[in-house]
Amino acid sequence: MPTKEEIFEKIREALVEALGVDEEEVTPEATLVGDLGAESIDFLDIVFRLEKAFDIKIPRGELFPEDVLTNPEYVQDGRVTEAGLAELRRRVPFIDLTEFEKNPVVQDFANILTVADMCRFVETKVEVAG
Repeated sequence: MPTKEEIFEKIREALVEALGVDEEEVTPEATLVGDLGAESIDFLDIVFRLEKAFDIKIPRGELFPEDVLTNPEYVQDGRVTEAGLAELRRRVPFIDLTEFEKNPVVQDFANILTVADMCRFVETKVEVAG
């Protein structure tokens, strides 16, 4: 089982390769979209690289729950509803939603996923696989 440091290093490497950023830019606090410039197409590449690096399977929507954010049951007037927030808390427990919950604008969701969140996600996936 890899250590937290080993997981971070492999994620850093995957992000450097997928996004063309410098290693020192990939910090635990860095957001994928806001700080590292990831776009929706990059998320497929990132998932592929994580699956390969950690020998895990990441089903579509598990790391990036775009289906919740486009579902009219969970989104009204560009904002995530209380039911949507509950679904996000259930589906992405590795992401700290505290700030997002204060003003849950759908477009802002992409800016909250950090490298640390990805590390927590991979840690749980590796534990389950191991």
